Amino acid sequence: MNIYLICTGNTCRSPMAEAILRSKKIDGMVVRSAGIYAQDGWPISQHAQVLIDEADMPHTPVSRAVTQEDLEWADLILTMTEAHKSALLHVNPAVERKTFTLKGFVQAEKDGDVYDPFGGDLETYRHTFTELSRIIDQLEQKLAEGK
Repeated sequence: MNIYLICTGNTCRSPMAEAILRSKKIDGMVVRSAGIYAQDGWPISQHAQVLIDEADMPHTPVSRAVTQEDLEWADLILTMTEAHKSALLHVNPAVERKTFTLKGFVQAEKDGDVYDPFGGDLETYRHTFTELSRIIDQLEQKLAEGK
């Protein structure tokens, strides 16, 4: 299964989510992340890097912009917010059937956004990292049940 995690600039939330999901080493799963408004090759946030390094997780250290090729590659596209999902589907309506917010996919009755730590201190990032870890645990469980 190919999972594509999307946020704004691919420097905070989606790289952390990618690292957390990759660290689970789920057989047959490939994970990528990107940003709707990202530019290729920018370093991820220093605070995101610190938290990923503390957890000793494999990760992609630079940002990537969303590409048509990756949208086609993905079996499941998970955005960090409703706004990301809307923006993505406005330009790429063909991927609607496989695009969800991350929270909405794992907790269908509880939609919502993953908090954006951009510009915050390390503790703000840690809060988002913890939130993502919890949601990714739920994602792993949901995907395992779906097999």
